[in-house]
Amino acid sequence: MRRVLRPLSTLLLGLSCFTAQAAVEVSHAISLHGNPLYPAGFKAFAYVNPAAPKGGDVRLYSLGTFDSLNPFINKGVPADDISRIYDSLTTASQDEPFSRYGLLASKIERDPADASWIIYHLNPAARFSDGKPVTTDDVVFTFDAIRKEGDPSYKAYFADISKIEALDAQRVKFSFKSANNHELQLIVGELPILPKHYWAKRNFNSTSLDIPVGSGPYTISKVDPGRSLVFTRNPDYWGKDLAVNRGRNNFNSVTYVYYRDATVAFEGFKAGQYDFRAENRAKTWATEYSFPAAKQGLVKRLEQAHQNSSGMQGFAFNLRKPIFQDVRVREALGYAFDFEWSNRTLFNMAYARTNSFFANSELAAKGNPSKEELALLSPLRKQVPAAVFGAVWQPPKTDGSGNARGNLLKAQQLLASAGWTMRNGKLVDKQGQPFAFEILLAQPEFERIVQPFRQNLARLGVDMKIRMVDVSQYVERVRRFDYDMTVANFPQSQSPGNEQQDFWSSKAADTQGSRNIIGIKNPAVDALIQKIIGAPSRTELIAATRALDRVLLANHYVIPQFHVNNYRLAYWDIFDRPAVTPRYALGFDNWWVNPKKQARIRATQGNRRQ
Repeated sequence: MRRVLRPLSTLLLGLSCFTAQAAVEVSHAISLHGNPLYPAGFKAFAYVNPAAPKGGDVRLYSLGTFDSLNPFINKGVPADDISRIYDSLTTASQDEPFSRYGLLASKIERDPADASWIIYHLNPAARFSDGKPVTTDDVVFTFDAIRKEGDPSYKAYFADISKIEALDAQRVKFSFKSANNHELQLIVGELPILPKHYWAKRNFNSTSLDIPVGSGPYTISKVDPGRSLVFTRNPDYWGKDLAVNRGRNNFNSVTYVYYRDATVAFEGFKAGQYDFRAENRAKTWATEYSFPAAKQGLVKRLEQAHQNSSGMQGFAFNLRKPIFQDVRVREALGYAFDFEWSNRTLFNMAYARTNSFFANSELAAKGNPSKEELALLSPLRKQVPAAVFGAVWQPPKTDGSGNARGNLLKAQQLLASAGWTMRNGKLVDKQGQPFAFEILLAQPEFERIVQPFRQNLARLGVDMKIRMVDVSQYVERVRRFDYDMTVANFPQSQSPGNEQQDFWSSKAADTQGSRNIIGIKNPAVDALIQKIIGAPSRTELIAATRALDRVLLANHYVIPQFHVNNYRLAYWDIFDRPAVTPRYALGFDNWWVNPKKQARIRATQGNRRQ
């Protein structure tokens, strides 16, 4: 994620600063590669209705439970969507790959040629929900607390910060170890800013259900631990009239209702217990929306296209386990997943097979390496599989009939080359130890996807056991890297950057709580991550990302699963929405409640519950 500001003359907010060496730009927004889409003085984002009415009480759902309102630490299970109560220095545009517009910060000062520093000017009007002003001391406190006691992913993100200084009450300066990490200038603007005065007498590194103070458009008004959480729109929200907020945050309240099971959650939706869901089960979308309210038009369905990278979802190996350290073994097990059969039998042909860690985007590797990719990969030739220099890896295919015999034969050959042999129907190593492992799951609906995979593995003599645990256990075990295999999701933006360190770097592999759940320790991967972070242009970013994609795929770190290229949305007919949808987000917070529709639907739901 990286861009250069447009010329000073088009972005200046009535202030210019010059040093002896170069012009310093002071602007309302910054973008990584190119210019921000929206100029200074813009009225609202194009994908909102600036005149959207405020009002209505909306109910959403979450799966699992929660025992904390502190999402910044590596403890407990935080409640969903706590970000509603916080503002950050900047906010994103949902129709640009990576631009940031001032939120708590009204102006941003930097030298586009020098990424070693950036200064954010706080908006003097910014206030926390208790009425106290947001100052640069709060910004410094937030980053100090996060870097010292926060979740490891934050520490990885901010590892390149060398100093944070409150120059005065309104200006905070970030200095960086590198002068080439342009993305980090933007990333520091993303972190929610915490009130120093609130945390002064509290232990930051502990779970808590105390309602925190924030500066965002909502406050938490009610907590039923593990069951529900109510966010209420703050009528005194300091930033409600900012251009970046016009037409957004329209609901008077947002209640999250928690369900322990996805099937029960769907039944709750049918019964009118909540109002909106993004459907992630293809079979449900295709066959289970025939209940009376849907037939009567009280529940609407919508497939909303987007241009997001789908990232990677797949069966993730834990390389910390000796059984998975041989790349031939990992490749072999991939032949046991019959996507074509699953797509036809389980998913009603709703999915595409994922063949990239950056699928559904221009960042995905294609064909043979370009000359730009080869320039990055050639110095790493001794550290990467030879296949990296040919056509990009593609997942194995079947005819969808359920007969995966040809693929299983290939798997047997790879396993044999890695020293595994069949003995009495069991795959064993040279010492006679069986090939056995456990897959860790938290969502029961995944079992129907895993069982056919398990059956094909059994044909290879592999004993895979399924371990189903509740969400709290799952979160804790994943934090400790206590699993053999699990189903993992690695989301990607349109502008990958520093977060790749947390996904794949050698340092993250040894940091409990990081997102390098695979345990990758590969110097070639480390080198390519730095090329991505330091890419000075969009063209070079694409080349570096595609090169990384090739190396990750060729090492068979995951068995890719599937993705869909649109949002599948179902909702009770209480909403209106903007005519334009954002390119890179769902944009639900741009919707609003139609009071006449809601009155009709609520009456109907009440009658159904009687």
